[in-house]
Amino acid sequence: MASRENVTNRRSFLKAAGGATATAALAGCLGGDGNTGGDGSGGGGTLTYARGDKSGSLDFQNTTSGEAAKVTNQMYDTLIAFKPGKTSLTEGLAKKWNVNGKTVTLDLRKDVKFHNGDNFTASDFVATFRRFVDEKYEHYPGKTYASSYGPYTFGVVDDVKAVSKHKLKITLSKKYAPILPNLAMFVSAVHSEKAIKEKGTKLKSEPVGTGPFKLKNWDKSNNRVRLEKNGDYWGDGPHVDEVVFTVVGQNTSRAQTLIAGDANIIDGLGAQSSQQVDNSDAAKLVSDAGINVGYMAFNMSKVEAFRNKKVRQAISHAIDTKGIVNTIFNGIAKQASQPIPSSVMGYNDSLSPYKHDPEKAKQLLKEAGYGDGFSFELATFKNPRTYNPSPIQAANTVKSNLKNVGIDVSIKQQAFDPFLSYTDSYKHDACFLGWMTDNADPDNFYYALLHPGVSIDKVPDGQDWVDPSKHDNINTLDVAAWANTEYMKLVEDAQATYDEATRKEKYRKAGKLAHDEAPWVFMDHAKDLRGVHKSVSGFKLAPIGGPFLRLVKLN
Repeated sequence: MASRENVTNRRSFLKAAGGATATAALAGCLGGDGNTGGDGSGGGGTLTYARGDKSGSLDFQNTTSGEAAKVTNQMYDTLIAFKPGKTSLTEGLAKKWNVNGKTVTLDLRKDVKFHNGDNFTASDFVATFRRFVDEKYEHYPGKTYASSYGPYTFGVVDDVKAVSKHKLKITLSKKYAPILPNLAMFVSAVHSEKAIKEKGTKLKSEPVGTGPFKLKNWDKSNNRVRLEKNGDYWGDGPHVDEVVFTVVGQNTSRAQTLIAGDANIIDGLGAQSSQQVDNSDAAKLVSDAGINVGYMAFNMSKVEAFRNKKVRQAISHAIDTKGIVNTIFNGIAKQASQPIPSSVMGYNDSLSPYKHDPEKAKQLLKEAGYGDGFSFELATFKNPRTYNPSPIQAANTVKSNLKNVGIDVSIKQQAFDPFLSYTDSYKHDACFLGWMTDNADPDNFYYALLHPGVSIDKVPDGQDWVDPSKHDNINTLDVAAWANTEYMKLVEDAQATYDEATRKEKYRKAGKLAHDEAPWVFMDHAKDLRGVHKSVSGFKLAPIGGPFLRLVKLN
């Protein structure tokens, strides 16, 4: 997600890898993850979730931030859901579904109410969809409000119709392999049509969903979001009366807050803070392999030197990513060689990370005409992210490494929300970023992060980058502004086939191209880590979606 963390354009929904092997029809599984009917039975109480940064909005259509998604996922539901702790799909607001070529039909639940008391129907999703992407819709909130996730998620959707009160029909412009997991993404949740009409952009602070919790109070001055139990929730849980999201900026301070019992669950852990939790009798460290990537992107549209592949390769050799991963991210990440981690379909195991080789870096710079060096700004967020738990320390290491090969780096630090706005608008020279998958499909990395979102024929001949200012539909997640047409064709073709073997081979080739062309310095794939107090039971670490706080109980 995202987050990471920017986006734009007809991206497409890339979802849970292989998840749409769909030929003639894909049917949703029945039974979900256990509908026991929202009686909220359990220990009650207030669950406190401490994180490293705040939410900038409580409207999932107004943000690309994973921090916002943590909160909106508690208040909103999607048509299709991810099973807690899994990458597979299960029922959400839809009880069953099927895909037939370019048509998706979904049968919806009849027992769901929004927080405002209105019954959920198919027209709510139609209104939600139109609000996100239809500029002619009366209630479209404007391009500056609606995030780039809209065209990214629904770019292949030609039409959405309410066939009846509880049946939807989605028509696609082409066969699209990741369509089902796309509908499970946090940005595919459902607003109340009535709330869309009455509240407009006030939904960013006055959310109206169908989820297990509803907003009680948002104390922006103290970065605290307080949610209360939705007693009419249609699904399993919730089992606590309230959930409070708080912000504790420093990793070690957050760990201390958990150990002291002032938080029940924490995330954003680094090497030192994870050891604090692991060594504590009051809490436990929960970990799993993450489906993410951390990287440093070169903005080719702004810095001329970055348009030279040898310069990008030189910097990749000059930066000691192995040292960063093994020392700064000690024990919680591994080096990356390509955009996807090994758990994602299409991973190319023949590729190796760039070796730290300052002499080779100097030689490549000389061959590129930059033997005397040059300078650039590295933009970074301040607070820890899963894929980069120590961004400032890592940035200083990059600065030191590049100084050794004659490149002068200045570091620009920002809080996460303004940082995303900065990179979305391509003001950066280079930047740290990362991505926690929305659906575990390779397209959610390859297309979402490295396809510019423009058609191949719009890329100037002999050029492997585009000028974002000249394209209305630029994919701002492609912060490198990279536009390699061979790569673009590979990932576009992979989107349009339901054959998993064909997709896999195309992504292997795309991974090699990305590795060799080096639009990023590939840094790491990090573990997912959470600190969980001993007072908590029922918590499941989720590689996608979540956190599933409706399942948590306080002992």
